[in-house]
Amino acid sequence: MKLPEKMKRILWTLTVILALLLCWSLAYAFTAWFYDFIHQRPDAFVIQLVNSLLGFVIFGFIMFTISKLGRMEERQHRFLLPIIDAMKMMAEGNFNIDLSYYHKQIDSPNHPYYKIIQSIKDTAEQLSEMEQMRQEFISNVSHEIQSPLTSISGFAYSLKNHQLKAEERNHYLNIIETECLRLSKLSENLLKLTSLESEHPPFERKSYRLDHQLRRVILACEPQWLEKEIEMEVALKNITIIADEELMDQVWTNLIHNSIKFTPEKGTISVGLLEPDEEHVSIRITDTGIGMDKETQMHIFERFYKGDKSRNRASGGSGLGLSIVNKIIELHEGEITVNSELRQGTEMTITLPRKVTD
Repeated sequence: MKLPEKMKRILWTLTVILALLLCWSLAYAFTAWFYDFIHQRPDAFVIQLVNSLLGFVIFGFIMFTISKLGRMEERQHRFLLPIIDAMKMMAEGNFNIDLSYYHKQIDSPNHPYYKIIQSIKDTAEQLSEMEQMRQEFISNVSHEIQSPLTSISGFAYSLKNHQLKAEERNHYLNIIETECLRLSKLSENLLKLTSLESEHPPFERKSYRLDHQLRRVILACEPQWLEKEIEMEVALKNITIIADEELMDQVWTNLIHNSIKFTPEKGTISVGLLEPDEEHVSIRITDTGIGMDKETQMHIFERFYKGDKSRNRASGGSGLGLSIVNKIIELHEGEITVNSELRQGTEMTITLPRKVTD
């Protein structure tokens, strides 16, 4: 037996003896007061017997109370242990917690720990979803960056060949330049999306003519739709809205670029204003492009989603454009809907409030 263990036993024995002495002293003081109060004093033997019994009773009561408190503390510790373990797991980044221990213990919403347990479960689920989204986001960004970097690296290596013809060298340089622009655009879109999803996104509303803005964007895209001989139909009435003009520029530019990109040569793109009411204005952009299936329509506003798996460096898409569009429209308390069928074209309807809501 080790010395510390012996010391513990000695200290415990001394503590018990001191407790007994204290209890007997309390018993003696109480009986002395009681005998003085009733003005009677029994024999010395009876006094000693009563004092001893009362001392043991007081000692037993104290020990019972201490034991009871100890068991209560132990039960409370056992009750809280799953919560403590769950919090430790969450702090370590493991959100797969198990609180099934409380299913039988807490069977009513009125239990004082019910809301705590539910809050921990909800927090773990939300953090798990956020962690999954974070990992998916990092994976998507890595994939998008890796593709152009691989191309740049490969063609830069090929340029070391001194026997390359001038035509081949220029071709490789053009590809490297395109991939660099693609990386730059990806970085720009990521920064834009991060800015829009921040707590205080850049957002400055003002009153301006929406029809003037749409015509300006369409004219800015004229080289692209003229190159494909696309017929551009524009039907816009004078309409004024209160919105962030710079952000809405991105919305219309992105949507019209998409329509041009996926509309075949000699196709048609229509940009029209639906009949406005006092509170809302709706713009419809329709094309005769390749369209999309229902599955794609459900995911097109997700980050990095590309419904057309054949998209490559030729299309230059990163899958962030429509995510930015959707976020900007959300900031304006508007709505965007899509209606499309494969090989039948696509119809985008953007609805915006005409006035700022308080």
